Amino acid sequence: MFYWIYDIPSPQLAVMITAVFVSFSWVGAVFLRPILRAFLKRRADINDLVGYMLSCFGVFYGLLLGLLAVAAYQNYTSVETVVSKEAATLSALIQDIKSYPEPERQNLIWLLRDYTRYVVKYAWPLQRRGIVPEEGNTRMLAIHERLAEFEPKTKGQEIIHAEALRQFNNYLEARRLRVFSVTTSIPAVMWIVVLVGALMNIALVWLFDMKLVSHMFLGGFLAAFMGLMIFLIASLDNPFRGEISISSQPFEEIHKSLMEE
Repeated sequence: MFYWIYDIPSPQLAVMITAVFVSFSWVGAVFLRPILRAFLKRRADINDLVGYMLSCFGVFYGLLLGLLAVAAYQNYTSVETVVSKEAATLSALIQDIKSYPEPERQNLIWLLRDYTRYVVKYAWPLQRRGIVPEEGNTRMLAIHERLAEFEPKTKGQEIIHAEALRQFNNYLEARRLRVFSVTTSIPAVMWIVVLVGALMNIALVWLFDMKLVSHMFLGGFLAAFMGLMIFLIASLDNPFRGEISISSQPFEEIHKSLMEE
């Protein structure tokens, strides 16, 4: 539902999310605080009671935000590792294929050139929209068929061919891991808990007995920090979306080297 946020530049998105939280805090302090305060009898220790409650709630909510931030960062780094492994395996496969005799070498290089161009020009933009690219399967099948048709004529060619087939299988595994990672994200139910918890945290601040200016100042600081935390988690949540996303640069470099062949 909220994937449209990844179409917004990161600085603007950070300001927008922070502004939403701060605005909610300020509007509530002006219009909702008197209503909530009406349910509490005026007593001298009201600030102490609310402070204890906010401290307890803040510990659990802070742990939740911290765990989510770590989980989002781990998802991002793990997917980045998968992409790096895929690119490294593809480079090793290309080096093996360069040892093939002609015309098999040139035919395989052409197929790999077409495949890397597809990954850079078409697959990556689809991944940025959360769509799993499927056309790459056809191109990989063509490469596999070409490898299977090759018949080594010398012992050296047998060794090179066996190594190329091994690298090709390794690449298929790495590629499948990358495709599976396109939809990697934090479950929606956790986002619901985070947003509801943020609203409750801000609402607790409204219960303090202090001047409106103090409410606006302290509540705004708390809301701004929560907004920045949620922006951080959201930016890392989907590794292939937004400005803070995994780049296709490794495949661009491979495609550039293949174009020079």
